Amino acid sequence: MSHLIVTQVVEKLNRLPDELQQKVLNFVQDLTVSVQRGVSGQQLLKFAGLIALDDLHVMRLAIEAGCEQVDVNGW
Repeated sequence: MSHLIVTQVVEKLNRLPDELQQKVLNFVQDLTVSVQRGVSGQQLLKFAGLIALDDLHVMRLAIEAGCEQVDVNGW
């Protein structure tokens, strides 16, 4: 990590009120958690080919039917 970036962040953080500093801390904690989640693709390769082709076809049809819809009033 660049020491310059950390220094700049700390300088700007010091100028913020406490409630915004807390938001920054929460954001950084969330980023840390998201980085720690997940696994490498290499670890997932052991699962390749385990789902039957017929099941994959059914899954693909369900995704196409249910996920490719736009609900303009949904947001």
